[in-house]
Amino acid sequence: MTQAGRDEHPQLTAEELEQLSADSDGGPAYRPDGMLGRLTAFTAFGISAYSLVWTQFSLNTTFYRSSFLAICLALGFLVYPLVRNAPRRRPGATEYGVALIGLGGLAWMAMTWPPVLAGGYAGGVALACAAWLMLYPVAVATPFFQQTRALDWLAATLAIWTCIYLVVNADALRTRATVPSADDLALGGALMLLVLEAARRATGWVLPAITIGFLAYCYFGPWIPEPFDHRGFSVARIIGQNYLTLEGIFSTPVDVAATFIILFTIYGAVLERGGAGRFFIDWSFALFGRRPSAAAPGRAVMASGFLLGTVSGSGIATTVTLASLAWPMLKRAGYTPAVGGGMLAASGIGAVLSPPTLGAAAFIIAEYLNVEYLAILAYAAIPTVLYYLGCWLTTEADARRLGVHATRISDALPWQLAKREGYHFASLAAVAVLLVLGMSSFMAVFWSIVVAIVLSMIRPESRLLTREGFGVAVTVMLALLLLGPLVMDEEDARFSVYVFLGLSTGLALSGFQALRATRRGRPMPDGATGLIEALTEGARSTIGIVATCACAGIIVSTVSLTGLGLTLSSILVDLGQGSRLGTLLLAALAMWVLGLAVPVTASYIIGAVMLVPALSKVGVPEAAGHMFIFYYSVLADVSPPTALAPFAASAITRGSPLQTTMQAWKYTLPAFLVPFMFCLSPEGLQLLMLTPGGAFPDTVAGWGGIALAAAKACLALVGLCAGLTGYLLIRASVAERLIAGFGGIVLLVAGWETMLVGLALLVVALALQLRRRRVAPSEAPA
Repeated sequence: MTQAGRDEHPQLTAEELEQLSADSDGGPAYRPDGMLGRLTAFTAFGISAYSLVWTQFSLNTTFYRSSFLAICLALGFLVYPLVRNAPRRRPGATEYGVALIGLGGLAWMAMTWPPVLAGGYAGGVALACAAWLMLYPVAVATPFFQQTRALDWLAATLAIWTCIYLVVNADALRTRATVPSADDLALGGALMLLVLEAARRATGWVLPAITIGFLAYCYFGPWIPEPFDHRGFSVARIIGQNYLTLEGIFSTPVDVAATFIILFTIYGAVLERGGAGRFFIDWSFALFGRRPSAAAPGRAVMASGFLLGTVSGSGIATTVTLASLAWPMLKRAGYTPAVGGGMLAASGIGAVLSPPTLGAAAFIIAEYLNVEYLAILAYAAIPTVLYYLGCWLTTEADARRLGVHATRISDALPWQLAKREGYHFASLAAVAVLLVLGMSSFMAVFWSIVVAIVLSMIRPESRLLTREGFGVAVTVMLALLLLGPLVMDEEDARFSVYVFLGLSTGLALSGFQALRATRRGRPMPDGATGLIEALTEGARSTIGIVATCACAGIIVSTVSLTGLGLTLSSILVDLGQGSRLGTLLLAALAMWVLGLAVPVTASYIIGAVMLVPALSKVGVPEAAGHMFIFYYSVLADVSPPTALAPFAASAITRGSPLQTTMQAWKYTLPAFLVPFMFCLSPEGLQLLMLTPGGAFPDTVAGWGGIALAAAKACLALVGLCAGLTGYLLIRASVAERLIAGFGGIVLLVAGWETMLVGLALLVVALALQLRRRRVAPSEAPA
């Protein structure tokens, strides 16, 4: 960029970019400094290490889920501020006065509540919760309390306390879910309160407010009008269900967050820290940008978004990373801030759909469907291609419609980049390959992390361990391979355990080298802190998701207790008059409305328990129903007024947030029809790599049907994009747009007859374009 361009569009700082990267499921919004910063970093590193220990050693389910959630909540209260963007100033007389009032109230409670304090756990927790609630409005209103973090420390302590109680009394609690004791009620109520507050800090007020609404619905059932009324449940029953069973807070969403999501987040962080993200962007730019072309910037952005998304799994983070690097190129080509931001946002959002990492909700799909994660990768493969195809076709049309400049965006040769750093493709494909070989999901991602660490040692600037640390890791692993069976229990004498212990030793040595270099004022060795930083960032990126999953678990428990899901599904089917298309349209509308304010993961979970039963009633296969809900929960992230990816892109391009959102909507609009393709008929299941009977193909004919269905869907998107953008080969007339668009819609419907009709319409539109281009060749693009 020129100096004038830099002045007009100043570069954002690393801290500002990280703030923008916080997606709807939360992100590390605050990085404390000093002792607190070191403590939070150490805790985040410990969470990642704890999850890796879980992959190798057997841990009690209740112990692991409760301890994982408690530590994540405690860390969340320290990395998410009580009030975002709170003013920082010295406390005045008002702050001191309010502080004295609050402290006086606490003193009065301590003196007048001795019977409560004598009640053991229940009394102590009741006093702590009362103190926390009393100080909460004071802390929100006064910067002094926000800066002292006293309320945060109290909440973090309560979170740890609830975990200790569960672990200590695990055996006794199994039989008390329906009749919890006073201690159970106090600690369970405290945990539910902490979950709501953690979700508020990570995602805003909407999700906790919806959760409170569900809890109120669970309690006030007899007073609710038909057909939503039910018998109602007591406070004790609600707390017992959520705290003392695995069907509430500790249900499937938290289980998946504590196992698969954290591991895949670590995997993505390891790949990113090892240089994979930077390589994928450079390679995409080199692939499409060596020759000056008007379409090159759009093609490079879409390819970069897809490849970077396979590492990230976060639409907002991918958008921010891509926009910070690609916006100068788009601006130089002649794209306006709104159009360029919309393109970047559309490319970034596809990261949530892109294998092998996908978004957090994808792992929950595997648990709900009780299938291996490999099946989810297969389900997502073709829809991801269709998503990016729709976006790419729209960028091609924009390059012609807007008359952007032919631009050269890279001087590098793709094959040279691939020769130097192409090993990143191997580390990216490791998960899928290991899953195909029959390895369990969590072990596949563990070994993929190991592969990424080993490959990172090839280049000094991307190393995750020092050379000495890596050498010690290999030495320890080989020593355990020889001596392990003699000195270790038979259950733990496994090759993966040897590798884990070896890498742990190498990590410790690398960290020691970094500490020694810092204290002596010497340059830090390559890779000294690489893996430590990757593990720390992996956990930080998961904190908001954990809070969201815990909050969603409360919603799932109320839906299970009250039977709301079945009631709502019956109403939805009736409104759709039993029609599959009508029910799908209503479900899409419901997901769009829900996604306007609720994070993607929570949106999917709520939709899965409440809308999938309705889709099943009208004949939509369960796998297709879950993928439909997942797809629309992701697409809601681009919908105004809460489209976070376009808003983040507009902050970088300095464009209008609303105009950027509308441009992103334009780029992704064809993708909104993709989920209907695999839900309207059994043949549509082929887009999920399933036969019409719902099984994976095992014959050549089965794979041929999948290829034909994918080709048909691609042609449908060509017609839809031509109709929406007004470009095919040249600028289309109204008649050509209508013919092409209607042909694309017809191709969405299964059947040979409709396919032939749709193809015929596309051929007619293409023939009209060719005829006009011969008559007026000046309209053809350069």
